[in-house]
Amino acid sequence: MSTYRTLKGQLIKKVSEDPTNPVEGQIWYNTTTGVLKGLPALLGWSSGGSLTQARFSLAAAGTQTAGLAFGGRAPSVPEYSNTTDEYNGTGCVTGGDLGTGRYQLAGCGTQTAGLGVGGYISPGGRQDLVEEYNGSSWSEVTDIPTATSLAVAAGVQTSAIFWGGYTGTNSNSTLEYDGTNWTSGGALNTAVRAHGGAGTLTAGLSFGGKISNTSRNATTEEYDGTSWTIVATMGTATYSGGYAGIQTDAIAFAGKAANYPTPAVATTQVYDGTNWTTASNMGAAYYAPAGAGATGSTSVAFGGEVSAAVANTEEFNRSITVTTGAAWASGGNLGTSRRFISGCGTQTATVAFGGFKPGAGNETELYDGSSWSEVNNLGTASYSKGAAGTQTAALAFGGSPGVCESWDGTNWTSSPAMNDSRRNLASCGTQTAALAFGGLDAPLGAKTEEWNGSSWSNSNDLNNSLYSNMGSGIQTAALNSGGYNTGTSALSSATEEYNGTSWTASPGSMNTARMASAPNTGGLQTAALIYGGNPPASAQTELYDGTSWITKAAMATARGQTGGGGTSTSAIVYGGTPPGSGGTAATEEFTGETTSTNVKLITSST
Repeated sequence: MSTYRTLKGQLIKKVSEDPTNPVEGQIWYNTTTGVLKGLPALLGWSSGGSLTQARFSLAAAGTQTAGLAFGGRAPSVPEYSNTTDEYNGTGCVTGGDLGTGRYQLAGCGTQTAGLGVGGYISPGGRQDLVEEYNGSSWSEVTDIPTATSLAVAAGVQTSAIFWGGYTGTNSNSTLEYDGTNWTSGGALNTAVRAHGGAGTLTAGLSFGGKISNTSRNATTEEYDGTSWTIVATMGTATYSGGYAGIQTDAIAFAGKAANYPTPAVATTQVYDGTNWTTASNMGAAYYAPAGAGATGSTSVAFGGEVSAAVANTEEFNRSITVTTGAAWASGGNLGTSRRFISGCGTQTATVAFGGFKPGAGNETELYDGSSWSEVNNLGTASYSKGAAGTQTAALAFGGSPGVCESWDGTNWTSSPAMNDSRRNLASCGTQTAALAFGGLDAPLGAKTEEWNGSSWSNSNDLNNSLYSNMGSGIQTAALNSGGYNTGTSALSSATEEYNGTSWTASPGSMNTARMASAPNTGGLQTAALIYGGNPPASAQTELYDGTSWITKAAMATARGQTGGGGTSTSAIVYGGTPPGSGGTAATEEFTGETTSTNVKLITSST
């Protein structure tokens, strides 16, 4: 029988304790524990921050840490999306809009030099449009000779290849782009549409797709800058999936492996330049997602359809570390369903009070990280209140009606009311140093008040008149996010920062304008998390780092008018109004991204 030394040319090292910084492929025997361990690389998917808009049949470019997702078909109006998302490896920010919204288009290039080719809209049909992205805006350049949808592009903005697709019939043509003009290249051996591809102009890769409505393509072809050569066969022929990588390290994921209306698959196949092998499944089965990546082993998937268009992103890695993406998970249900609920505290120690069920409620509930328990009620039933403090030392103020009460962990006691009674306000701070800002009724929407533990005093106004806005931080370093701007009669995406005296506009705006999320969302001025909102009810989550907003994993249920709290990496949301509901008892818990080393137990004893 072969030994490890025979196979690898070295002995397994004996150590008295595990190495602190092992490297990929390292194997050692721990003499203290009598355990053999190793550090293999894993191929697998993890969740990333969501797109700013749910859509499928979109295009992508760039890498896993500097990606670009654009176009696609959205469930909302306008149906043919012109939205561009820029992805930084954890989440998305909104980029410049495409000149013409469309889906079934092809994309390639980088985040700052992207290329979008062809596509489809109705009315209008297949498109011959070509647009270039410069990192902030799109501009139309030379059209392709024939309007084409469901094709593939690869390479960079000044040296690209575009092949296959549907022009009324399946195409086997190849076009080469030099940054200005399109010229004909070598023909594919198989005319195909809805296929996958990767690589560059001189080292391209084509695989999968549909030959006809009933016939799928498993053939893999490689392009050398002049001609296509058949080189391999996929294990499973798929179409309308995602793809990324280079000729010697490519990935094909999701899509469909059987004819319509068969459901999509979650399968992953990787190509090493010679053969296809299967890897871990995705988190869901997606139809028509997009993919980007410098290699298949470090790629990212955007959007797709899972019964409906989704905003999901997933990252694929070959790594010795195991990454668990930021995510929301279900918690225990409130005892009483309600919306316009308020509260404060941490993910494992929250107090929630009041709300609308319908009619004002006085219920108070405590959360211990797994379940809610009802305790002594508010003195006055109320909803849309501000909140500040902790589970054992909280302040409830404003609302309808606008009374102020203090909570000591057991009982509520009456406290002096705000100078200007209002509801649907934003709030933050502590029981003895709270901040209230914005709210109904006009013209109170710009008002700011400070609480010192015994009385309220007026401070400088917000720069915008808002209600159903959201607050984070402390009294001397607060953040206002979104809300309904009564001056413009529109939802706001603006952010303002408070320094204890006055408000200043932040250069960073939320990717999605919204109102009616939690009045106090928790977090800090430089690390705040916003989740949900109306209208329409949203599941989107965004993180503020003190300068800009970036998307994070979406909630399981779209809703607004919620309660919430915690931190930017450990948050909680509860109650609210999902679509078609008068209120919910559901609770979700948010956990930020974590990474650990994949040390694998090989044997438990000698």
